[in-house]
Amino acid sequence: MSEKVWVGAIYLKDEGGYEIILKSLNHYKNRLRTLGKSPELKESAAMFASVLGQQAMKTIPIIDQTIQKIQDSIQDIQKVNELKEDIPFLEKALSCYESDIHKAWDTGHEYFVTLVGNMEKSKTDLEQIKIALNKIKEYSE
Repeated sequence: MSEKVWVGAIYLKDEGGYEIILKSLNHYKNRLRTLGKSPELKESAAMFASVLGQQAMKTIPIIDQTIQKIQDSIQDIQKVNELKEDIPFLEKALSCYESDIHKAWDTGHEYFVTLVGNMEKSKTDLEQIKIALNKIKEYSE
């Protein structure tokens, strides 16, 4: 009986998937750092804003560790394979970036447009995010 292979490792290392994942992680970190300026947070109850801010500050070091882990392992497929334990966190970062791109395009709100940055490049990033979300969950039979 053969062991399943995580296709996500191949995608990260050999297909350049690490680029969109690193970009998404950095976006997620910027999103958390600027959470207080988010129009969504301003509309929520003040008591939740404090809790969300505290959680955001706890998450930023995890993002930094994950970025470092990816950068340190990208040359070795065995080390990249160890990133499969981070799949839920990678999905969260990719989904956050994807959501913010849609909000920037759909609402044109300055906060999201500034957060996303290059709006034209974000169109390409949307396609890359879709591929990444599929590949990082995939295992061979």
